[in-house]
Amino acid sequence: MFRSLCLAFLAASALSASAQSNGLPVDGSILPGWREADSRHMAGLSLRLAPGWKTYWRSPGAGGIPPQFNWSGSKNLAAVRVFYPIPKVMEQNGLRSIGYDSDVVFPLVVVARDPSKPVDLRAEVEVGVCEDVCIPVTLRVQANLPVTGSYDSDIGASMDNQPVQAGSFSCEITPIADGLVLKASTADARIRTEIVVIETGEPGVWVSPSDTSQSGRNLVAEVEIVPPNAKPFALARNDVRMTLIGGGKAIEMRGCR
Repeated sequence: MFRSLCLAFLAASALSASAQSNGLPVDGSILPGWREADSRHMAGLSLRLAPGWKTYWRSPGAGGIPPQFNWSGSKNLAAVRVFYPIPKVMEQNGLRSIGYDSDVVFPLVVVARDPSKPVDLRAEVEVGVCEDVCIPVTLRVQANLPVTGSYDSDIGASMDNQPVQAGSFSCEITPIADGLVLKASTADARIRTEIVVIETGEPGVWVSPSDTSQSGRNLVAEVEIVPPNAKPFALARNDVRMTLIGGGKAIEMRGCR
């Protein structure tokens, strides 16, 4: 079902538009932010949603697609890392999705090729937005990131609203005809969990919604993982990430035993 939703979503690409067009349910801009003492630059991507519309987290659940970023038009840019504030669990057409139902700022840690010079940061950002229907939107945003800059409280607040890095988990991995079944277990579930997200470092793999049970801090989540060639494969345990989300909180654990 998830694959079908993605195909249907992408088939609507004729509705794509740039941030300069009128009447879109989402608009975007880059907050220029400030330069840290270690020469990294803190910036932000601000998304402003029309009332009643929502957009998605990096792993959107069964009812959406994640944002995609293309920074290739930038100048004096070595790297960008995108951070995602804690999302909400939302119901959409009988499916659970993960994302944001109000304006959101994604903090950006920007590394300049030459730290003594500004960065001309340009991005083409593809986001999915939904109300009664879902459409893909392409936002084209640009900002000059100065060598100094000033603290931006919106970026700072969003950076403070990140999942807590805490706890550990174990993985039991079983091959199946078209991939793997991964069973993750932890005794460090410090929140009442609404949804568990399992992510891998493998490009292009599909991970099913988790089948989860929790008793106190003990939690077990099971997913199917299917690679593009639909065959069993060797999963790198160190790259597996498990995120527990619930009640406006999130806990993230990396690398399973």
